[in-house]
Amino acid sequence: MSRNEPPISGDDDGDTVTDDANDGPADTAGDIDAGGDADRTAGTDAEISLDGDVSLSIPPSATPSETAAIVAAIGAHLRDREAAAAAAESSDTTWDGQRWAFAGRTGALQGRSTRVPSAAPTDPWTAAGRTDRY
Repeated sequence: MSRNEPPISGDDDGDTVTDDANDGPADTAGDIDAGGDADRTAGTDAEISLDGDVSLSIPPSATPSETAAIVAAIGAHLRDREAAAAAAESSDTTWDGQRWAFAGRTGALQGRSTRVPSAAPTDPWTAAGRTDRY
């Protein structure tokens, strides 16, 4: 028996009977709240709507523990993305401590001393392309 097949058991008269786990109402993916609402009917995927443009479709064959693991992993990923976006917004890159190093590199490579303005682009490639203006 493979992992995806339902368990097989025998009945009283020796015939083989399959025990289908999807026959009755089950506490499965649709019943797990992931920050949104999910409606589940027999044989359909559970639709879980999360904040923003994110929706999650859970297959009907997923067990409650599999569904919980999927929802937890997706939730952790979304929280990490939000934290990274918040960190990127709050950290304004500046030339503090790097303008002098950039001016030194420019002087070593071009043989002239320059003064890098504080309004110069903080991206090294962009700043290097504008060394003729400093």
